Amino acid sequence: MTDTRRSAKLTVRNATLADVPEILALQDRAYPNLPPDLPGMIRGQIQAFPEGQFLVEYEGDVVGWCATFIISEELAMSPHTWAEITGNGYAARHDEDGEWLYGMEVAVDPTRRRLRIGQRLYNARKQLCQAWGLKGVVFGGRLPGYKRRRKAYPTPEEYLAAIEAREVKDSVSNFQMRMGFEPVGVLKNYYPEDTDSLGHASLMVWRNPKFVEMPSAGRRPDPQTVRVAAVQFMARAVESTREFERNVEYFVDVCSDYRADFCVFPEMFTVALLSLEKRRLSPQESIAALSRHTPRFLEFMSQLAVRYNINIVGGSHPTETDDGEIQNVAYVFLRDGSVHAQEKIHPTPNERFWWNIKGGDFVHAIPTDCGPIGVLICYDSEFPELARRLADEGARILFVPYATDDRTGHLRVRYCAQARAIENQFYVVTAGNVGNLPDVENMDVNYAQSAILTPCDFPFARDGIAAETSENVETIAVADLRLDDLAESRRSGTVRNLRDRRFDLYRIVWNDGPGSGRS
Repeated sequence: MTDTRRSAKLTVRNATLADVPEILALQDRAYPNLPPDLPGMIRGQIQAFPEGQFLVEYEGDVVGWCATFIISEELAMSPHTWAEITGNGYAARHDEDGEWLYGMEVAVDPTRRRLRIGQRLYNARKQLCQAWGLKGVVFGGRLPGYKRRRKAYPTPEEYLAAIEAREVKDSVSNFQMRMGFEPVGVLKNYYPEDTDSLGHASLMVWRNPKFVEMPSAGRRPDPQTVRVAAVQFMARAVESTREFERNVEYFVDVCSDYRADFCVFPEMFTVALLSLEKRRLSPQESIAALSRHTPRFLEFMSQLAVRYNINIVGGSHPTETDDGEIQNVAYVFLRDGSVHAQEKIHPTPNERFWWNIKGGDFVHAIPTDCGPIGVLICYDSEFPELARRLADEGARILFVPYATDDRTGHLRVRYCAQARAIENQFYVVTAGNVGNLPDVENMDVNYAQSAILTPCDFPFARDGIAAETSENVETIAVADLRLDDLAESRRSGTVRNLRDRRFDLYRIVWNDGPGSGRS
C-alpha cells in the first residue's frame, strides 16, 4: 500500500530566539518603507512573553509574524503612542496581571497574500486571549488610505467614520473589522513614521465572549527560585596551567555542592596564568600572552559546566579577534554545553593605554534555563544605558565580573551595580578578584567585596544586599533569588521604575536601527 502521508505545508507556532533573523527579513519584505526593528526588540518580545509571539511557516519559510503582550485596561484604553505602550518596541510594559492582550505588530509576506496568513495570526491572538482568560484583544490599527483622502476627510476621526459607514474602503481597517474588531476611537500621532496613515491609528478592540470576571492573582507563576554563587577569587602564582584549572574547578565543585544555578568568576581572573611566563613581560606582551590561552580556557570551562551541571559566568578573558585586536570578553558557559560571549563595551583608560584593549559593539541578553540574563564587565556597569537595554530584552539577573585595585574603584562598581538593580528592578551579582600578583603589570594588586544585590523594596533584603563577602579574602557569596518577587515588585512595588518611565519624553536609540510599529 502506498504511504500518502505528508507533513504539513503551513504551520502556526510560537517564535523562538533562533527565528529572529528570519523575522527581521520578513519585516523588510512586508514594510520596505518603514524603519525596521532591532534584533534586541524581537528578543525582548520573545523573552518577555514567549506564548504571545507567533510565526506562520509555509513549506519551511517564515511568511507571517505577530507580536503581542498583556497590558492593563487603563493603559490600553487611554490615549497612547506605539512607543509608549510597547516600551519602545521591547514589550517592556508586559504585565501578566493586565486584562487585555495588546497586538504590537503583524507582518505578512507580500508574495503569500492568498494563504490567509493574517487571518491565522489574528485567530491565534484570539485563542491566546481566551486561554489566558483576558477581556479581549486591542491594538492600534494602521489607516493607510488616509493620506490619499485627507482633502475629503480632514481629520482621522472623519476618515474612520467614513470607513465604518462604508463610504470608503481601507484595506487594513476593512480586514480588521471583518476579523471581528471594532474601532472605538483614534490614536493620534500613534506611529509618526507611518506616513500613509499620517501617523494616526484606529484603536481596534475585540471583546472575548468567554471572558468571566475573576480576581487577578497572577496568571502564570514565574520560574523557580534561582540560586547564585559569586566567587571572590584569589590571584596567586601557579606552576602550571593544570594547577590554575584545579583552583577554578574547586570553586565550581563547591558551588555545585550548594546546588547553585550560576557560579560567577571575576573579571580577568585568568591573569594568574601569566605567572607561567619565563620573564617579566610588558603590559601589551602580557595581554597577548594571556589571549593565547583562550582555546584551552573555553574548552575547559565548558566541560566544567556540563560535568557539574551548573551555569558558569566565566569572569572575563582577553581574546584576540580575527583582525588581530584584543578584546576583554566575558564567556558564559551553560550546563547544556552552549557558550555565549559578551564583549566589554567600555575599556577603562588604563586598559586602553597599557593593554590596547578595544571595546566591543554589542550587548544582548543571554537565554538560559533560568530565564534571560545579562552580563556587564566592570566599567560597563557604570553606564546605565547598557543595563536598561538588557532589562528591556528580558534580563532579570545581571552579572558584573569586576577587577579593581583599591577601595575607590571597588565602590564605583558597587554603587553603580546597586543603582542598576534599583533602576531596572532586577538582581545584580558582582564578583571581584583579591590578592596580589607580583611582576604582572596593571594587575598586581586587587581589592574586592563581592555581593548579590537586590532592588530596594519590601520583598527584598533590608539593605538591598542579599549576600556579600568579607573584604579581600577568598570566599563565595550565595543567595536564593526569587523571580516572582521581581515580578511582584514590577507590578505593584512602592516604586515601579520600569513601568513609570516617560516613554513620551525620552528613549534610547541604538545605532543598529530605529525600530518599528505595525500591529
